[in-house]
Amino acid sequence: MNLTLSSVYRPYSFPTLLKSSSFSTLSRPFCSSALSSPPTCVKPQVPLFLRPPIYSTKLCELKKWHDWAKGVAFSIGSTFVHSDNGRDSSILFREMKWLMEDAVEDHSMIVDDERVKMRIGIDELYCLWKQRIHERRPFQYVVGCEHWRDLVLSVQEGVLIPRPETELIVDFVYDVVSENEDLKSGVWADLGTGSGALAIGIGRVLRSEGGRVVATDLSPVAVAVAAYNVQRYCLQDKIELREGSWFEPLKDMEGKLVGLVSNPPYIPSKDISGLQAEVGRHEPRVALDGGTDGMDALLHLCDGAGLMLKPGGFFAFEDRWMWLGVSSGECTVTSAYYSMWEDLNDQNGYGAISGEGTSP
Repeated sequence: MNLTLSSVYRPYSFPTLLKSSSFSTLSRPFCSSALSSPPTCVKPQVPLFLRPPIYSTKLCELKKWHDWAKGVAFSIGSTFVHSDNGRDSSILFREMKWLMEDAVEDHSMIVDDERVKMRIGIDELYCLWKQRIHERRPFQYVVGCEHWRDLVLSVQEGVLIPRPETELIVDFVYDVVSENEDLKSGVWADLGTGSGALAIGIGRVLRSEGGRVVATDLSPVAVAVAAYNVQRYCLQDKIELREGSWFEPLKDMEGKLVGLVSNPPYIPSKDISGLQAEVGRHEPRVALDGGTDGMDALLHLCDGAGLMLKPGGFFAFEDRWMWLGVSSGECTVTSAYYSMWEDLNDQNGYGAISGEGTSP
């Protein structure tokens, strides 16, 4: 996980407001079945693009907002880049257009003085852009979603925003599942699921197979948001959400799991204050802070994996320097952590397979 917010991918483009007479149609996957209540008392926020267009404003007022928002973004220049490798004006312009795409409903043949249907009021639109620029609130929190793989996942304060780098874990799982029948039909666990990204990605890999995923998280907000995302993609029969810390909700699964995945916190505590403002100020510290040397959660996961996995089970997690897959097979990892894995192999009887390096 890189400690900056990558540009979100949008599979559509928004026509230039001042030159176009129509707004593009949003097209995103959605499960047609009704959303059931999440397994906690926390009610997740509805992403902006899914809210009903119950507001309206004059086109001239929207143009006025557009000009103001563009001016604010332009004034930033490269200030954020120099301060903490944040966004420059060109990316902020792009985010401004994406915000408009989500806030304005498709409306054809707009002419001056007609009203535009919107999913939020014009005053809130001003407020959201001020939060994005002046408070450095992550854009994903502003619109309430993040594009990840081919998914659009709900996110909000209290939930880590999934990064593109984490997609590789799903690819890794796809490869091993394709070659192993036991892994296709067994139970997987996603520890510290956050938005449910990994659980959903793996659940889709197992969609036509007999396997399923149990996803855990300590945060009730994360569990509620993950449940919302699971239900949107109609994977309730494949993914079960449990609230609790790491292995605690999985006591009934000891020795029964065929696979474990996780994107745990791995940033040294002293480095949190130096992160990009969008990350350090707004994303949940519990999902970032890995303790004094950043290894607390990683060591805990490694220590518990041997107890939870069936013989031949698979374990993959993301950390700051590398990707590691762990199973009961032989140790083939070459890295700065080789001695750590040797110790774990001696203690728990499992080693590492298929290590793939990545830059911090």
